[in-house]
Amino acid sequence: MRAGSGPVAGQPAVVSHALAATGPKSPTAWIESARQELDAPDAGRRDSCLEVVSDVLETGLLARDEAVRVVERLVAVALSDESYELRESALHALCTATAPYELPHRVLAPLVAADGMEPLLLEYVLAALGATGDRAALPAVGRFLRHPDPGCAGRRRTR
Repeated sequence: MRAGSGPVAGQPAVVSHALAATGPKSPTAWIESARQELDAPDAGRRDSCLEVVSDVLETGLLARDEAVRVVERLVAVALSDESYELRESALHALCTATAPYELPHRVLAPLVAADGMEPLLLEYVLAALGATGDRAALPAVGRFLRHPDPGCAGRRRTR
């Protein structure tokens, strides 16, 4: 969701709906609430939480160090959660953070080492790595160019 698309001016829609229901919270308070929800046993709650995290990151209102800590948690979810949908939501939120924040390559490096990531999820990883502007990401891009999945090869040719 785009910033400003919610009923409260300048706030993403998901955050705005929650603001309307519970009153204003600081971005840090939203993130703290979301961190707790990421440990919930219900995958639906965790997915909703990741959407809120994405919306908060999109605003760019967190301190950079705090945003980096959030992205570290998103990387952990992307690497450890058994649900494809949750891994995709975590990677989507991570990519959302690359617009307002300059993320260090070291935070994303564990994603590069992950073997067996689905090609569609790998595209999120490459987008985030590219946003770092760090030349250390080049080997991962090379691996993608040589990826054995024919879907990856097809997407490369059409772009």
